Amino acid sequence: MSQFFQIHPETPQKRLINQAVDILRRGGVIVYPTDSAYAIGCHLGDKQAADRIKRIRRLDDKHNFTLVCRDLSDIGVYAKVDNTQYRLLKNFTPGPYTFILDATSEVPRRLLHPKRRSVGVRVPDNAIVQELLGELGEPIMSSTLILPGETDPMTDPYEIRDTLEHELDLIIDGGFCGMEATTVVDFTGDAPVVTRVGKGDPAPFDV
Repeated sequence: MSQFFQIHPETPQKRLINQAVDILRRGGVIVYPTDSAYAIGCHLGDKQAADRIKRIRRLDDKHNFTLVCRDLSDIGVYAKVDNTQYRLLKNFTPGPYTFILDATSEVPRRLLHPKRRSVGVRVPDNAIVQELLGELGEPIMSSTLILPGETDPMTDPYEIRDTLEHELDLIIDGGFCGMEATTVVDFTGDAPVVTRVGKGDPAPFDV
């Protein structure tokens, strides 16, 4: 049965953040708030935890996990970013966007798109996530919490607990954080392509 933490969305309690990070490091699967919707995540290097997320969401091996990063310096470790891309990312992070970029060798092969060696990265504008990432010291491997057969993310922490409490290790209640997934921008081609319109304004990337 999962633990349930209520964490203040503006002033996250250090004690609870530390406990959440410990759960991640021990192979736990957690649900946490972002600036667009609730996400489900685990430690970057934990294959068993990633497989649990795939089972919960019924994802196949072609699904791109997203590396949720604290800032641009994290992104640069795991993704190849040229000067033009860097300027765009700097303008729109943190924010409700996921960027698909060519991956570096730091990214485990199982996280990559099977044909293109690309990876999704994002920097959420959410104090709870920022504190989690700062304490953890590396990205959280994540996916938007959308259940099988649904098109919209889950938004109510209590409903999440009722539905998934036996499949998760921790649910962080950070209040209402939105009901839209991120806008996804693919940077792996010659020009950025918006592949999913979500909470982030797609207009700056329509070229």
